[in-house]
Amino acid sequence: MVFKLGHSVPYAGHLGQNKSWDRVARRFYWPNIYMHLVEFCRSCPECQLTAKGRGGLKVPLIPMPIIDVPFSRIGMDIVGPLERSRRGNRYILVVVDYATTYPEAFPLRQVKVRQVANALLQLVTRVGIPQEVLTDQGTNFTSKLLKQVYQYLGIKGIKMTPYHPQTDGLVERFNQTLKSMLCKFVADSGADWDEWLPYLLFAYCEVPQASTGFSPFELLYGRQVRGPLDMMKEAVEGQPPQNGMNILSYIIKMRDKMESLTEQVQENMKVAQATQKRWYDRSARDRAFKLGQQVLLLLPTTESSLLAKWQGPFTVHRKVGQVTYEILMPGRKRDKQIFHVNMLKEWKVRDVAVARREEEEDHEEQFFPVEQSAEVSPDLSHLSPECQQELEACIPEGVFSEAPGRTQLVQHRIQLKAPGPVRLPGYRIPAQLLPKIMLGMGIIEPSHSEWSCPAVLVPKKDGSLGFCMDFRQLNAISAFDPYPMPRIDELIDRLGVAKYLTTLDLSKGYWQVPLEEATKELTAFRTPFGFFQFTMMPFGLQGAPATFQQLMDQVLDGARGYASAYLDDVIIYSTSWEEHLTQVQDVLRRIQAAGLTVNPGKCAMAQTEVQYLGYVIGGGKIKPQVSKVSAIMDTPRSTTKKQVRSFLGVVGWYRRFVPSFANRTAPLIELTRKSNPNKVQWSDFTFNDLSTI
Repeated sequence: MVFKLGHSVPYAGHLGQNKSWDRVARRFYWPNIYMHLVEFCRSCPECQLTAKGRGGLKVPLIPMPIIDVPFSRIGMDIVGPLERSRRGNRYILVVVDYATTYPEAFPLRQVKVRQVANALLQLVTRVGIPQEVLTDQGTNFTSKLLKQVYQYLGIKGIKMTPYHPQTDGLVERFNQTLKSMLCKFVADSGADWDEWLPYLLFAYCEVPQASTGFSPFELLYGRQVRGPLDMMKEAVEGQPPQNGMNILSYIIKMRDKMESLTEQVQENMKVAQATQKRWYDRSARDRAFKLGQQVLLLLPTTESSLLAKWQGPFTVHRKVGQVTYEILMPGRKRDKQIFHVNMLKEWKVRDVAVARREEEEDHEEQFFPVEQSAEVSPDLSHLSPECQQELEACIPEGVFSEAPGRTQLVQHRIQLKAPGPVRLPGYRIPAQLLPKIMLGMGIIEPSHSEWSCPAVLVPKKDGSLGFCMDFRQLNAISAFDPYPMPRIDELIDRLGVAKYLTTLDLSKGYWQVPLEEATKELTAFRTPFGFFQFTMMPFGLQGAPATFQQLMDQVLDGARGYASAYLDDVIIYSTSWEEHLTQVQDVLRRIQAAGLTVNPGKCAMAQTEVQYLGYVIGGGKIKPQVSKVSAIMDTPRSTTKKQVRSFLGVVGWYRRFVPSFANRTAPLIELTRKSNPNKVQWSDFTFNDLSTI
């Protein structure tokens, strides 16, 4: 596609708005329809939280103050963790002077406060005590010990706003340069990076900087450093001339030169800042928020600090600086925090009646199953009409349901091995998560327990969210249940040459097992809507798998010749159609007699090949699932020993399909030994033998 000069093209953003408006305008019309549509889309809660980028144009750049006295203001930051060096160092404490851009770098084994303080004191003994130190809000820079060091030395500590490293841009830019230089000089193992630091710093200080126009060495010492190029020049021209200047003349000349350099540096810095601000402000505009206004905050997710998404809404408490605001964040460890305006965007509130109606329609099905009034049948479309009728006649009425049942065969009991209670604060959960569905199903009840565990939302395979509990503290003081779990390989081998297979999955299996009365209070949890405890066995308890496996072994006792269960996954295997009908009917009646229900949407009835416990089984053959093999083959190459161990654990599940698996994985296992570096080296071999799966 080629465009000519002056040719107009549509703007993508306008195209999106026009398309939505066109769809509505073809069917409806009212005054100000376009503006109403735009406002409705902008106030969508889900879109505001998931929209990419920042909330609007960034605010104009505010230049940092120009410092004219060397080492009166310094910036500090930590680089790492890096590859462990031979001396045991893994981090670099970087210090940059804001007046001369002169850097210092201290290799550290750990980033503990005492080591940071010792490095700062070493710098002070060489260049004097700084007036201001600019850092981020890491715990190693905000600790009480470092604050005491600042107080004793008369240093003012300046903290950047969270997730806005541009404030300390001078140090951040040097960090990037330093890491780039290290990559070019370290050995293959990377264990000698700390030995190169002095030489790389010397090379950096010898080069004039773009913002000041002079080298850091010249600005700090008032003379140009004698480097390798000077030595080459002297070798070509001969011996350097002898300087006969006396000490007094040298000091006067040095003082005049330093004053001249300071004036030139300030002029160069002003020009550099003005140029940078002019280019930066081309895509910036002023933004301001009022006190009490609702805003969204761009914060990292719990999965990774590098992945950020909009969270909130939160309330603006006060304006701290020209571009910083203090935000109220109730429920957090620090309920008031200061953020840069570029991390904020306005929260648009939709009409209350519309929002309430959408919430009533959607919030219940988002997290919990709605109890079905009519019975649902499993899919039998793969069978002939005659076989469908025969199989349907064998299915007891009411055994298939998406609502969990309630067994009377067992009760789950938590036996404590240490005194309690465990009381933990609750995590933040979405406002639309209401516990009334679970109350109506009898899964939970109001509580007055002394125990309390936080509730969490866990993403499922289908994209929905599952309601779980963080029972780690409770599990730590709970006795272990030694009831054995079945071996998967033995369970798979029982299937033999079965011609007909049926897999059953119980509906919310754990919620079909009641808790003992004394155990209920141990499962109490707190929500913004009340204090509750479980009446049925929740997910996440240490002994829950053993209790449920014991239940299924009781249910299938007497049917072991044609049925097996691994937790709530039941499989029925037969060699003939008549046998299969009888055996399916027997197992379903056993499940119904135990008070359990089966989820029809997760069942495979009377098939010749089924997926079970990660394998494809049928016709006397066992095969790996294609989707899981593809996921293994698409796994990116590991770069650390931890990733190699994780990869070995994944492929080990299918080791029976790889001839000489131990021999083929031996090079990978060798990489995980303690004697090898943490960073994996792939230069010696290539591992492609998994293609035989």
